[in-house]
Amino acid sequence: MSKVSFLGAGSWGTALAVMLAKQGHEVTLWSKVEAEVDMLLNNREHKERLPGVKLPDSIVITNDIKEACSGQDLLVFAVASPFVRSVAKEIAALVPSRQKIVNVAKGIEEKSLDTLRDILVEELPQADISVLSGPSHAEEVAIGMPTTVVVGSSSKSTALFIQEIFMNESFRVYISPDIIGIELGGSVKNVIALAAGVCDGLGFGDNTKAALITRGITEISRLGVAMGARMETIGGLSGIGDLIVTCTSKHSRNHNAGYYIGKGCSVEEALCKVNQVVEGVHSAKAVNLLAQKYQVSMPIVEQICKVLFEGVDVKGAIKSLLTRDRCMEYPDFGWLDSE
Repeated sequence: MSKVSFLGAGSWGTALAVMLAKQGHEVTLWSKVEAEVDMLLNNREHKERLPGVKLPDSIVITNDIKEACSGQDLLVFAVASPFVRSVAKEIAALVPSRQKIVNVAKGIEEKSLDTLRDILVEELPQADISVLSGPSHAEEVAIGMPTTVVVGSSSKSTALFIQEIFMNESFRVYISPDIIGIELGGSVKNVIALAAGVCDGLGFGDNTKAALITRGITEISRLGVAMGARMETIGGLSGIGDLIVTCTSKHSRNHNAGYYIGKGCSVEEALCKVNQVVEGVHSAKAVNLLAQKYQVSMPIVEQICKVLFEGVDVKGAIKSLLTRDRCMEYPDFGWLDSE
């Protein structure tokens, strides 16, 4: 068994910590928020994020970052994307050479356009950093519902090490060297899920949802290929798999935020109602800027940015998408005749 420390005690970090503790690993769960630590210590339950899920007594809960980072076989970065860089800076002097770290959050930093792994590599150059992603809502993982994810790493031995730690009879883990494909799928799908939520809030039906998901994966593919990702990854668990679950699930904070916006709430009101970090809002500008940088067309992302940051009416955004110039579904296709 391994010693595993989770940095971040939100729903995802807590769910994974519970799962690994039940597998017999020595688990530490860290949060910077004292009230959150007190709640977990007093109740052995995250009453706000995972009500009804009891934390095994073996899990060490702490707000001491030095304790959380000392002598661990694996550090799991489970903090929300806006805080990845600040936490990485905080632990830089505590992380030994070749420390294995796996990031399980999803997002792209607006200012730098860095993926979360890029941030960790920059702030913790001495560490061996991987990513874990896929269609995996914390609420379901915490109670043992069958789930499948993929670990991306630059080292096959590290990927196998993380796979061995996390995999069990209800949590299947694949491995891949395509880190950028895994990260982009997990990040951009949150933006598309906001749009899916908007459509549901407006009362649109299954036709609309299917079209949005399909064209969403096209947009993710365009950007992914331009940035060096493999199409197989975009079509896999961390791409289309994560996109489907995030666009359709009641657990999806991104979908729920979009739903409230579609119902007429302001962005601020929607975020208050969700009352969790909505990664898609934090990533949307960055994804739009990446699309411009790599000169790829991402009209759904573009319109969501206009709704979020420019005050464009959601119905106007939908109309703009539907009334764009006529085009082929796949421009590289052609006919044998010239007519």
